[in-house]
Amino acid sequence: MTFSQAVRTCLTRFLTFSGRASRAEYWYFVLFALICNAVAALIDWAFFTRVATIETDGDTTVVAVSSQPAQTVVGLILFLPLLSAAWRRMHDTGRSGWFVLLPTLLTAAAFAVLIFGIGLASVFQPGGSLDILFTRATLLLVIPTLAVLFVSPLLVLWWLTRPSQPGPNRYGPNPHEVAQ
Repeated sequence: MTFSQAVRTCLTRFLTFSGRASRAEYWYFVLFALICNAVAALIDWAFFTRVATIETDGDTTVVAVSSQPAQTVVGLILFLPLLSAAWRRMHDTGRSGWFVLLPTLLTAAAFAVLIFGIGLASVFQPGGSLDILFTRATLLLVIPTLAVLFVSPLLVLWWLTRPSQPGPNRYGPNPHEVAQ
């Protein structure tokens, strides 16, 4: 699959979360998204960046500020096509597409543990035994969760780089074996 075929395929199948996507299709589209983001960053820098001078205690600081509207628009436009391509890529390796969301779900779970654990600890008398118990229990849950949060994106990235599962699998025929 060529670069232009991959981009065309991913943009036309942006709501298709079934089937399989080859490595070339997915990674060419990721490259396309990176190029679009770089161009949008240049547009933001050229047209939407303002320079402000701040003076404090005789020191002058120059600050460049941008709300990055072009990058925001590009990110919103390419979010669903990237997600669906990654979903189909996971299918191609024989895994459920839900694994693409693993780092996001783990991050939400870590925040939930942290917020509810600290929230429950604050209900009890500060410095009391239950307060200390809930604080320590929260830390015991958050520390391993942070380790998993570090590993999970690397694991998902590794899965996305794996070769296609040979032959048809439960998600459809192998994209390399299908006549184009």
